[in-house]
Amino acid sequence: MEGLTTKDKLIPNSAILQSENLTKYILETSVYPREAETLKELRNATASHSRGFMGVAPDAGQLMALLLKLLNAKKTIEVGVFTGYSLLLTALAISLDGKIIAIDPDKKAYEIGLPFIKKAGVEHKIDFKESPALPVLDKLLEDPSNRESFDFAFVDADKDNYWNYHERLLKLVKIGGIIIYDNTLWGGTVALPEEDVPTPKRRFRKATLDFNKAIADDSRVEISAVSIGDGFTICRRTP
Repeated sequence: MEGLTTKDKLIPNSAILQSENLTKYILETSVYPREAETLKELRNATASHSRGFMGVAPDAGQLMALLLKLLNAKKTIEVGVFTGYSLLLTALAISLDGKIIAIDPDKKAYEIGLPFIKKAGVEHKIDFKESPALPVLDKLLEDPSNRESFDFAFVDADKDNYWNYHERLLKLVKIGGIIIYDNTLWGGTVALPEEDVPTPKRRFRKATLDFNKAIADDSRVEISAVSIGDGFTICRRTP
């Protein structure tokens, strides 16, 4: 998320919660005091990146970590890694013997976060795949032992492919498992007339609108659209 910096802490200014003061209050009261030091360091390193707005909002990350712990997740997938804030918080939240398949074609961005992942002592949990996601997901599906074996998946990648990822992840995530999709409110533009949306945002706005409609109609999952960060859609796979 884009934001301003107060002291050393990123405050999103395009979050769905439009009151900057209220966002600041939530972060400073409930999120930052409980944020692991390595996560804080990685967040600050990401803020100086030219695409730092792509990082997962820390309050959204806190919710994700809580869900991972409630699931007692051991085997997870992350589609879209960037510098690895959500990856690191997942590695910290899952069990000691947990594993994450992390997929992203941009290894250079991942390497920004790697020192913090190593410092946290969780690198052994991560199997990073430098690749577009669809070939990796298809390869996983070729092995029958992978089907319905994952507890959790997180998707923060190219919005045009969200439904393609969804169809594959539904075969990989077990019944009762959770899939989270990030940016499903796309800066609030999903509720605006198209003519009021900046031209560069229209393509992914359209993809997001299409995905949101499809996921709302998908009886294979229970869903909750959460107005946190840039919008989380949380899906629980049903029998």
